[in-house]
Amino acid sequence: NIEKEFEENIYWSENIRLALKQDRIIVYYQPIYNNELKKIEKYESLVRLKDKDGEIISPYKFLEISKKSKQYLKLTKRIIAKSFEYFKDKNSEFSVNLTIKDIKSQEVSAFIIDKIKEYDIASKVVFEIVESEGIDNFEEINSFIDRVKELGCKIAIDDFGSGYSNFEYLIKLNADYIKIDGSLIKDILVNKNNQEIVITIVDFAKRQGFKTIAEFVSSKEIFEKVKELGVDYAQGYYISEPKPDILTIA
Repeated sequence: NIEKEFEENIYWSENIRLALKQDRIIVYYQPIYNNELKKIEKYESLVRLKDKDGEIISPYKFLEISKKSKQYLKLTKRIIAKSFEYFKDKNSEFSVNLTIKDIKSQEVSAFIIDKIKEYDIASKVVFEIVESEGIDNFEEINSFIDRVKELGCKIAIDDFGSGYSNFEYLIKLNADYIKIDGSLIKDILVNKNNQEIVITIVDFAKRQGFKTIAEFVSSKEIFEKVKELGVDYAQGYYISEPKPDILTIA
């Protein structure tokens, strides 16, 4: 098993390296639906790898290996550059995922600031912070957040409700959006505890002036339930799967 895992790691490390070199790291966009206005209002940028045969590969296959092979920051920069280029002449707000490691990297944070200024795109950008990694130095993270918010960007806390979830994070990080973790949403119809957690998150968000986004909305029944609970936005396969062009989304 160890030998097989090693071979897999080598295979994907090389695949990522070639994909970066040959411009086969691409971006798909998943819409986020405004439950009150009843329309798609924003999108999330999601990384994909196109292999040599043209097959589109999910990040579940290669993202963790990119971290081990020290190629992750290159992927982040590529997704930022492509997303900014794509949305520069569109009116939609869009989000890009950032890990704590991305934010702590001077190379990546400087790249982000440069691209925001180059494209004059701050008012459209939401940075989704992968909250479950935990934060050991709020000053360092807040310095970046303050800077991009001064430029006009917004901040979302991703996967809230699992892992290191902490309401204090939301206030310290000056968030605009809370993305409720999909593990809570996917079983919300049958798990009363999940419902209670979502109700608590929504109540807290409304008191603090944050907007909430439910992830993993995969059916009409789940969609109706999150609306009933007062969640502001819905994202998931019921709304639309990620696609390479927002114009193809009905």
